[in-house]
Amino acid sequence: MLFRVADKEVSPFIGSVFPIKQNFFIDGKFQPREISCMDTVYNNPNDKTFFELVYEAVRLIPEGKVASYGQIAKLCGSPRSSRAVGYALHVNPLPGIVPCHRVVNREGRLAPAFAFGGALVQKELLEREGVEVFEKDGLFYVSMEKFRWNP
Repeated sequence: MLFRVADKEVSPFIGSVFPIKQNFFIDGKFQPREISCMDTVYNNPNDKTFFELVYEAVRLIPEGKVASYGQIAKLCGSPRSSRAVGYALHVNPLPGIVPCHRVVNREGRLAPAFAFGGALVQKELLEREGVEVFEKDGLFYVSMEKFRWNP
């Protein structure tokens, strides 16, 4: 099944259809609920697409903090969908409103092909917010221990 996001047809990663207990993002709050990944994408309480859930969760990351793709996937109720989070952020329709520059990989590495201008742009945006970025082997990183957002 395909659904339309930013004028592109995408096939969502569904993962397991078995119910799991997750903190689900509903009306600006994290609430425990038993869901399946199918619920997350197709039958969530507010009829939002997975991408809309991603954008809503990313908007909560405070200035000066970062979250991993996996963290955002878990907050959206689909813990195995970190790649889908990355794609959602790559086609972010509201780049000035959804702060996708605050999302990094689980090791703290910045996106080498940041959708809105490359790793240097992501680095500059994070540094303006007080996040320290360092270079290692030609790639940029942040310390997840120091700057990880813990909702």
